[in-house]
Amino acid sequence: MRPEDLLTTAPTAERLAKEAERMPEPAPEQVESLRRLLDASQRAPAETEWPPILQAPRSKKDSRYAESPTSHRPVVGPVLVTAKRVFRLAFQPFINEVLRKQVEFNEAILDSLALIYEHQREESRAQTAWRREVMARLAELERSTPEQAPPEQRAPKGRNRRS
Repeated sequence: MRPEDLLTTAPTAERLAKEAERMPEPAPEQVESLRRLLDASQRAPAETEWPPILQAPRSKKDSRYAESPTSHRPVVGPVLVTAKRVFRLAFQPFINEVLRKQVEFNEAILDSLALIYEHQREESRAQTAWRREVMARLAELERSTPEQAPPEQRAPKGRNRRS
């Protein structure tokens, strides 16, 4: 299909406006129901905070920098801690370069997880609104339809049904 096929001048704007004027006005309760549904389905503002479930991984996404080394050993401990600090200080540029791709990957994964989390929240909200709408329609249908109770199959009170 070409773009020229989509453009048309057959029904003019004036003709469409005249046809729209001929349409009957909807009932006020239908307008209000549609307004409530649109308000409920309006997209909520995106959170500026990260989701609680992703807070801890977000703080650990940069694997290039480790926490300060510690040791529980009484005599050899301070020597080991000093050696680790000197090693990190001397080789930090190399460590950064080796782990750069890993950090980029971690950031991309966290962004994807945050997006999935937001989509899931939005889908859950939409499902809840849809469920409420369906339940309201069902209740309206039940109110408008007379109840047809099946005939009772029980024996009258006080009598025993043994044969």
